[in-house]
Amino acid sequence: MNAYTLVSLAAYFALMVGIGIYAWAKTRADSAGYLLAGRNLSPSVTALSAGASDMSGWLLLGLPGALFASGLVEAWIAIGLTMGAALNWIIVAPRLREQTEQLGDALTIPQFLANRFPDSGTMLRVVSAVIIVGFFTVYTASGMVGGGKLFATAFAGLLPETGLSDYMLGILITAGIVLIYTMIGGFLAVSLTDFVQGLIMMVALVVMPLVILSGHGSAAPLNLSTVPQEGFFSLTRGATFVGVISAVTWGLGYFGQPHIIVRFMAIDRVENVRRAAIIGMSWMVISLLGAVAVGLAGRAYAEANGLVVKDPETIFIILSELLFHPAVTGFLYAALLAAIMSTISAQLLVSSSSLTEDFYRLFLRRDASEAEAVNIGRLSVALVAAAALVIAADPDSEVLGLVANAWAGFGAAFGPLILLALTWDRMTGAGAVAGLVTGAGVVAGWIALGWNAEFMGGPGLYEIIPGFFAAMAAIVVVSLLTAPRSR
Repeated sequence: MNAYTLVSLAAYFALMVGIGIYAWAKTRADSAGYLLAGRNLSPSVTALSAGASDMSGWLLLGLPGALFASGLVEAWIAIGLTMGAALNWIIVAPRLREQTEQLGDALTIPQFLANRFPDSGTMLRVVSAVIIVGFFTVYTASGMVGGGKLFATAFAGLLPETGLSDYMLGILITAGIVLIYTMIGGFLAVSLTDFVQGLIMMVALVVMPLVILSGHGSAAPLNLSTVPQEGFFSLTRGATFVGVISAVTWGLGYFGQPHIIVRFMAIDRVENVRRAAIIGMSWMVISLLGAVAVGLAGRAYAEANGLVVKDPETIFIILSELLFHPAVTGFLYAALLAAIMSTISAQLLVSSSSLTEDFYRLFLRRDASEAEAVNIGRLSVALVAAAALVIAADPDSEVLGLVANAWAGFGAAFGPLILLALTWDRMTGAGAVAGLVTGAGVVAGWIALGWNAEFMGGPGLYEIIPGFFAAMAAIVVVSLLTAPRSR
């Protein structure tokens, strides 16, 4: 570790905290300001905030690691995500922005659902809030695992002696910085930091593979064809039908990710959704291609130089230290932290909003003042972070595995519900509740039975597939059975 690296990281941390203070000064001291920035985000901030909060540490850790280990066949996840994100901008974004404001000016997804189906409003708010807080605690833990892995790999033996492992200290540092700017600046701070972090992530994912492929720092000529693993650069070699379907259907999850779709609710005007979609999808395609290139080119570099990588998910960290000037290394570490922290902050704020609006104000203090609600929101951020810390304490946790479980849970529980609530007039409150419970229950059961790892003697089937379609069927069937009879 070098002083230049530490200065780069310190500058990044200072910038994030500075943005939080700026947002605190600009944000109205009420729930609408703290939780949704007054519905006044620009298209560019909306786009990059949605993208950065979406991608998390798996973009620089999990995805390159999977490609490093298994080859281009792992890129099916990226393909599925790109298709899902595009459909999310086209179908969900404009409708959600318009309907959440029309139906009682809802500040959270559970509030929107309750306003959309008033006959089942309380039940919908409670069930959806429980699912949001539960799955987001696991999802937030995945981000903290990424922070722990960064510090344990890059700062091994260099951190102050505290009695904690480098991994655990890294988790605490990552969580601490996120808590500072999220608690003081709310949604505006999270969105503005996401915008900056999204730019940092994209630049890093463009620079890294270009430097690797240039042969810089390689002891032997870099030749992608020398990777000994047969079919390493094939999208189909070693792929199974179930495996490809499981990877592509990650895209189904987009419709039900509260930390992503809440960005659609905050854009300044419905007319700006199209511009935000173009910016967001351009950012996403560039970033995903960069992550794929890091994994593939990183494997070629490792083979050419006899580099032993014990944990494939740390290849970005290892190459950052090997190939770049320490000041640039610090920037690349900041990019990884940006991916991690942008998602953690978004998830903490959405969880906080549900605890505040859908529990505290609903059951404990209906007449709570705006200032009191904001303070309860800040306390809720800290509580969810503490629960995630407990889960993330296991250093053997895999970032991609934790993300996959939480992504599937949200995608199956909320995806069909949001899609049909925005597009199908015959949907009922009972159908909405049935979809929520069915989607979350099927995903949890599928994981508990181990069918996501092995299914009918073959590779596992991703739990979002049965969960999503079971929830869709439950919504349609129950809605048709409970719809008022026309005279």
